[in-house]
Amino acid sequence: MGKMRTKGAALLLILAAAALPGCKIVKTPTAEEKAAAAAKTAFNPAEKVDAIWQTQALPSIDKRAGDLKDVLTAIAANPDDAGAKFGHRDKQSGNSPWTYIAKFQGKIIAADTQSRAATIDVDSDGDGKADAKVQIGPALRGTALRDSLDFVNFNEFKNQIEWAQFGKAFNEKVNATILQPLPRDGLIGKTASATGAFPLPSSGQLPLVTPATISIGQ
Repeated sequence: MGKMRTKGAALLLILAAAALPGCKIVKTPTAEEKAAAAAKTAFNPAEKVDAIWQTQALPSIDKRAGDLKDVLTAIAANPDDAGAKFGHRDKQSGNSPWTYIAKFQGKIIAADTQSRAATIDVDSDGDGKADAKVQIGPALRGTALRDSLDFVNFNEFKNQIEWAQFGKAFNEKVNATILQPLPRDGLIGKTASATGAFPLPSSGQLPLVTPATISIGQ
């Protein structure tokens, strides 16, 4: 009698399994598999910048850049009007300041290459006085390149950390591609040509330009 009950129970189990053909055992992922999956979906600011740099960022900056003299004259008259014409600010993130975009060429009259945050002072109008201070890295202050773009905004990102990383990635991009090859010696007296972005300068201060393009010649 006991054997019959055992056989009956086994038969019921077989029938139950056959009635549920969609059921399958799901393997619990290992720690390594979880890490690999997380890496695939993790935010990668460098990749995001690479994806837009040549096709969107550079064309946008070049198209909207004004002559440095015109931009500075407009800022002196009305910073908001100057920003509407020559710059951008992210309206999605509150009262963001304007970031301006300018292009210029001139003589290097001062250079600080001893600091990691190296700069050159450029006289773009030939009066012997500097009109812009250009960052040449490797350490770059601010996020002017990110902030100058009118097709990205804070709300596209998960949080403030990702937004900040995105801004830093632009600095790393220009440092690796256009700033590291620049000469560091004998710069004074040479000619610099640049297109870049800068925040509203403090009173009496030169605009601190982060270049999107730059060249230094004789």
